[in-house]
Amino acid sequence: MSRRELLNRGALILSSAALPSIRLRAQAAAPVMAALSSYMAAAKDRALPPDVVEKAKHHILDTFAAIVSGSELPPGKAALALARAQAGRPVATVVGSSILTGPMDAALVNGVLAHSDETDDSHGPSQSHPGASIVPAALALGEEAGSSGERYLRAVTLGYDIGTRLTMALDAIAFRNDSRRSTHAYAGNFGSAAAAGCIAGLTAQQMRWLLDYASQQAAGYAIWERDTDHIEKGFVFAGMPARNGVTAALLVRSGWNGVDDVFSGDDNFFQVNAPKGNPSALIDKLGERYEIVNTDIKKWTVGTPIQAPLDAIENIRKKRPFEADAVKAVTVRLAPSVGSVVDNRDIPDICLQHMVAVMLLDKTASFKAAHDKPRMKDAAVLRQRSKVKYVPDAALTRLLPARVAIVEVALDDGTQLSDRVEAVRGTVRNPMPRSEVVDKAKDLMSPVLGGANTGKLIDALLALETVKDIRTLRPLLQRA
Repeated sequence: MSRRELLNRGALILSSAALPSIRLRAQAAAPVMAALSSYMAAAKDRALPPDVVEKAKHHILDTFAAIVSGSELPPGKAALALARAQAGRPVATVVGSSILTGPMDAALVNGVLAHSDETDDSHGPSQSHPGASIVPAALALGEEAGSSGERYLRAVTLGYDIGTRLTMALDAIAFRNDSRRSTHAYAGNFGSAAAAGCIAGLTAQQMRWLLDYASQQAAGYAIWERDTDHIEKGFVFAGMPARNGVTAALLVRSGWNGVDDVFSGDDNFFQVNAPKGNPSALIDKLGERYEIVNTDIKKWTVGTPIQAPLDAIENIRKKRPFEADAVKAVTVRLAPSVGSVVDNRDIPDICLQHMVAVMLLDKTASFKAAHDKPRMKDAAVLRQRSKVKYVPDAALTRLLPARVAIVEVALDDGTQLSDRVEAVRGTVRNPMPRSEVVDKAKDLMSPVLGGANTGKLIDALLALETVKDIRTLRPLLQRA
């Protein structure tokens, strides 16, 4: 053996000795994982309560409306360009286009479309936007499998239950603030995996491996807050977790195995991410408390923290009509952690001051206005915007996750008007009925799909349990 070979072998031995010992031993699943995986595996055959089915339809319709309308926005156009360039196995629909591709790519692109703006639903306690990733993930795998509408409903509902509980188990707000990781990405990642696993019909054992592969893909960091075009945000909040969930389900369905319990034992998910987390929250009232019922639908197509201020201005105007030019000043009070997200941002639909100015001028906040970036430089808007003052109110922090807003309007004639919104329209405490959800969906989808197709799609989604094959929705989702 040459001197060089001896030196190389010695270096290899030394480097191996420096590595930590590798634990190549199985560890049995703890009771939490056993209960969780069993529940997930049985979800495909478990009937849902009628009120949960109705609520699930609302959220599925609302998310499809976000996907369709998102295809017209810059993040959506970027995602569609990717889909055209990478179009693969033609089994899954890219909404708002004529493109068919593989399920992972379709989940990614449709997820980005769903969160191309701030139209999609949100779940306060988990700090997530569940529908934007879960609905596309279930659709992508559902089309490949020829899933029934009933299975699709159950899969989406399961996704909401698992994804939101995951970040609540991490102690969502504290986890986000301490780690600077994205609760939205984490919840969507596991929720999408659960929904895809349900569509795939995975067993309890396979569901454990599914969660293992979902955990290995968990990512998303607060640097998305620097994104000024909503493209990275769409990827982090929805596209990436939707793709990850479908990937995890496809890996396991194809025969891959993994660790039996990623939530307990050596180097487990909670130990690495949130040592003070509470794994038992993953199974808290599963089958009793359906988180899709506890998820908000937005009336206004803007960032969640702006919902209450817009409600307040609408409420004030109903009691005392006024014109924008009669306003001397507007003061908006929000909890600091809430207001900071929308304080003087560069994107119209997540800029508090801009959207309040638009509301003063237009007496509403339309989808078109919320996405008109050039209007942020309009002289009339800037004149109204200069009147708007955001005031961080620490007292409102105690009321979180309810995002309470206090809005005070001072008129030039000395009149002082105010409103306090504690239950935003569309939230669990002030829900939108089916008719309002349908009206919002029509407004968002008709310009893209046309009035006739939009009506047919809405009717089909509101009767999902009667759909034999989810692929029959494809002609209604595509643009000619």
